[in-house]
Amino acid sequence: MSDPTPCIITVAITGSVPTKAANPAVPITIEEQIESTHEAFEAGATLAHCHVRNDDGTTTSSPERFGLLIEGLRRHCPGMIVQVSTGGRSGTGRERGGMLPFRPDMASLSTGSCNFPTRVYENAPELIDWLAAEMLAYDIKPEVEAFDLSMIFKAVEMAREGKIKAPLHVQFVMGVKNAMPVDRETFVFYAQTLKRLAPDATWTGAGIGRDQLTVVRWSLELGGHCRTGLEDNVRLDRNTLAPSNAALVRQVVDLCPEYGRRPATVAEARALLSLPAAA
Repeated sequence: MSDPTPCIITVAITGSVPTKAANPAVPITIEEQIESTHEAFEAGATLAHCHVRNDDGTTTSSPERFGLLIEGLRRHCPGMIVQVSTGGRSGTGRERGGMLPFRPDMASLSTGSCNFPTRVYENAPELIDWLAAEMLAYDIKPEVEAFDLSMIFKAVEMAREGKIKAPLHVQFVMGVKNAMPVDRETFVFYAQTLKRLAPDATWTGAGIGRDQLTVVRWSLELGGHCRTGLEDNVRLDRNTLAPSNAALVRQVVDLCPEYGRRPATVAEARALLSLPAAA
């Protein structure tokens, strides 16, 4: 099945779980993250999904470190869409939105709670509303991270109420242990449901771990966009560690022609997501 829509390739450069012990290529410091993202940008990624850590690799929600990362990415990756994570690993409560005054292009927004491998990923209604309001105030486009179907319905409801600026952009996340597994029929149903409820919405598929390329293929086939990167998966295949985020991006670039697709340019990615053109 071919689709002429260019594919926005998101690179999730580092989370707070993958470590250099798992793969030495995982970037930790701000300098490492900027360099790794620049390589991925040159390989074809047009959107960077960002967490920050302390230089020793421990989790932090430091707005200052987010600010340094955003500034560096804007300088070294001209026009690339910068998306920050407001997820549970970016702190607790309203700490999770502490970087939003730096006005990144986008920020993740989970519109419900679910189980993670060892904890509950808790997103209380009050916190969801507060994060959404901050994104509106700073003109930041949310990427709705949907870990189950109810989160899609909640995002559509929030858009109708004016709490999220339309058109929606939703990421279908599959493969997190104890959350939604990688299931083809469910993935297709997600895409069909979003199309029915919000016809002008765009979406990205994100597969975690060994299922990353499976979800990439489904996304390319069904006309969506793709996420890859060392946050989600540290291997090129079952036997080979990924040498860089750029190598994972090149895998997606190489798959695009099989589905009649090509990577989006910066200008195309911004237009597809209804974002302003790069300065």
